[in-house]
Amino acid sequence: FFRHSMTYYPRTTTEGRSPASQWLGMALGSVAGLALVLTLTRPSVDPTLLTSTGVLPRSTHVSSGPVPRPQAPGRLAPTAAYTHQSQEVAEVPYWVVRPQMEQAWAQVASTTPTPHWAVLTAAAAAAASLATFVFQRALATRPTPPGLSSIAIGSKAHTYYEDVMAVAAVTGDRVDVGLDEDIDLDDDDEDEDEDEDDEEEEIIIESKVRVKRERGEASNRFNLGGKQPKFVSCQLKGVQINYGQQQVLSDATWEVKTGDRVGLVGANGGGKSTQLKMLMNEIEMSAGEIIKQPTDLKFAFLRQEFYDELDLNRTLKEEFMSIFVEEAKIEKQLNEKNAELDKYVNDPEKMTDLIEEITKLQQEYDRMGISRLDSKVEKTIEGMGFSVEDANLPVSAFSGGWKMRIGLGKIMLQEPNVMLLDEPTNHLDLETVYWLEDFLCDQDIPMVIVSHDREFLNQVSTKIVDVDQGVTTTYEGNYEFFMKNKAARLKKWTKEYEKQQKQVKEAKQFIGKNKMVQSKSGAVANKQRFIEDIEKNGVKRPPTNNKPFVFRFPDAPRLNEDVTSLQNVTHGYNGQNLFENINLRIAKGEKIAFLGPNGAGKSTLLRLILGTEEPNEGTAGLSHSSVLANYFQQNQADALNLDLTVLQSVHEVASPDVQENDLRALLGKFLFKGQTVFKKVGNLSGGEKARLALARMMLSPANVIVLDEPTNHLDIPAKEMLEEALQHFDGTVLIVSHDRYFVSQTAVTIIDLQDKGLNRYEGDYRFYMEQNEGVEKKVTSRYISGTAGIQAAKVIDPEEMAKAAAASKFGKSQKKGGSIKAAKKEKGVKNAKRMKQ
Repeated sequence: FFRHSMTYYPRTTTEGRSPASQWLGMALGSVAGLALVLTLTRPSVDPTLLTSTGVLPRSTHVSSGPVPRPQAPGRLAPTAAYTHQSQEVAEVPYWVVRPQMEQAWAQVASTTPTPHWAVLTAAAAAAASLATFVFQRALATRPTPPGLSSIAIGSKAHTYYEDVMAVAAVTGDRVDVGLDEDIDLDDDDEDEDEDEDDEEEEIIIESKVRVKRERGEASNRFNLGGKQPKFVSCQLKGVQINYGQQQVLSDATWEVKTGDRVGLVGANGGGKSTQLKMLMNEIEMSAGEIIKQPTDLKFAFLRQEFYDELDLNRTLKEEFMSIFVEEAKIEKQLNEKNAELDKYVNDPEKMTDLIEEITKLQQEYDRMGISRLDSKVEKTIEGMGFSVEDANLPVSAFSGGWKMRIGLGKIMLQEPNVMLLDEPTNHLDLETVYWLEDFLCDQDIPMVIVSHDREFLNQVSTKIVDVDQGVTTTYEGNYEFFMKNKAARLKKWTKEYEKQQKQVKEAKQFIGKNKMVQSKSGAVANKQRFIEDIEKNGVKRPPTNNKPFVFRFPDAPRLNEDVTSLQNVTHGYNGQNLFENINLRIAKGEKIAFLGPNGAGKSTLLRLILGTEEPNEGTAGLSHSSVLANYFQQNQADALNLDLTVLQSVHEVASPDVQENDLRALLGKFLFKGQTVFKKVGNLSGGEKARLALARMMLSPANVIVLDEPTNHLDIPAKEMLEEALQHFDGTVLIVSHDRYFVSQTAVTIIDLQDKGLNRYEGDYRFYMEQNEGVEKKVTSRYISGTAGIQAAKVIDPEEMAKAAAASKFGKSQKKGGSIKAAKKEKGVKNAKRMKQ
């Protein structure tokens, strides 16, 4: 304690504090520490009371060893002391006979007065501690040094302190409790001094950085009691990642640190999710370095496909507890060993071995904080917005938005130093997105977020890292700041590049004109060196937008009847109805979007319409066998065979006589090129699975397209591509989506699911907003400056559609049994094509 005072105070005092106050603080701290040590080590009850009072035989010696903390559950409950009759003196761990020792102490406590010196010492310790606290608060301009319970003696000081207190309270013995080895408080080992010096320097450095980044305390910060470093940082420098001959990242250089919420943006396939997996050590980088401070940073990752990791049969509490795999093993082993104790009461040798095993397991149990797991999970359930009753419900009972909260709660239970979130707003309605934004902004944990939701990133991010053609660029600000500054940067970059290229062009013209003129040879050589220098060190070509990706669905087969009719349908689960006595008619050619909060039953309604799920009451399903529906499910992992390759997956739905070269050409339009067509579907990202599903839909003509959250894994250009294709589709379109912009461009009828019923609006999303003032206010308040906001749906006239199809060679149906190649010859060409707009 004295050494701690000597090392801490001089280094943490600020300029202007008087030397007298420094030494006074050190002296008081030393007196407090010395008084406490004297109080703890002075015997108050002789352990021989056990033998003198007859609790144990006189031949028994009570040893002093590590004391498991009494408050933790799963504690060994000693039955009775034992004596090994074959030896003159039997060794008994004192904590085994603790109840008998307390009984002996109680017998003499009333007749043994407390020594005056003990009272005086305790009073002196209390007075010195109080005085130290007062002077620290009065003189220090920084936070006070750690209190007794957090002073670091070795690596387990808190356990050591509690052990000493337990021994002193029970036996009154002076006990030297070992951690990794015995510790002497008076040992002045030079290595320990150096370690403490390093620790104090680190504290000062971290505090300075923290002061620079000072920010207000969040009102709803999620804290499970774990200790977070004062400052963390993870920096990527020149990171490169290659897949075979393909380079995904050529120069990833950026940093996330305490106080940062980094938005990682860029086109699909650009390496955003790859960088998150690299930070989780799931992918090795080809070059570059990652610098972490501290070096043992703990990351937690909410994946795009985290739904696949949920066990729908577990209860909510069991799902949260499932992340504590190692803790569950230790608790199980400890319980099993405790259960074996009664077997060896009469076998001292085996009892001793068993007690040693239990002691080691108990120390690990305490180190891992297993006794606190239940309270952590209960706090997490509450913090994620669930009720107490929800803890016993199965995971399958929750909608997509609430399942996202389960996934988020599971990574919060890991108490990470850095959070990695990959598309966290997928499946979320507007109210849940609001909740998520508030929750993330209230946390003090640095995080990296991959998302295509611009408005969400604008509300949450403090920094944007743009991944463009393998190179990252950092913008300090939210998404709106990023948009403005990227546009200005590209404008300046393009201007400098064009100026440079003009100079290169003039130099080449000069060389071509004068290379044969002897008198101009020197000037020609200078121009040639200028061109070589530009090629090596000049302004690089700025990134340019690729041509927009355009495709068409096959023409819809002829349909004369309505698509579906729901009559008097009542449906729900576990006694809770989602719909009550609803009626719905969908005519051919309608384009309808179904809206509603998470859990309202939108996906369930689609299944009722398609006839894949039977209603509890009423009738539902497709109206006729001539209705051919293509169904894009919310979770593509449920619809695709994960064991097939990309190429095999499209072969699965293609006509038998379609040539492989034609299929590969089609996949190339969906960015599956080269060796990527041989990737397993199970190894694809969420966005890649979505593109593959769309490619499969193109090979299957249908007159009804049903899309359940199709934009979850699509970037903005891909969303715009899908919007344009649906606008030109001449069949029926049914959509469930929380993407307001996508709905506004694809649906001309809105059905809102509210109060177990259906409210129909004969108009697009803009019309729906105008009819609901509260919705309009929420949506418009999130607009990003410089963007257009919600626009009226674009309706394509059938005659214009036919003309456009003929002009672009789109829209011709393939003959049944014919190949793509044959269809081209008959001018029913290409369902997918890149074209300039």
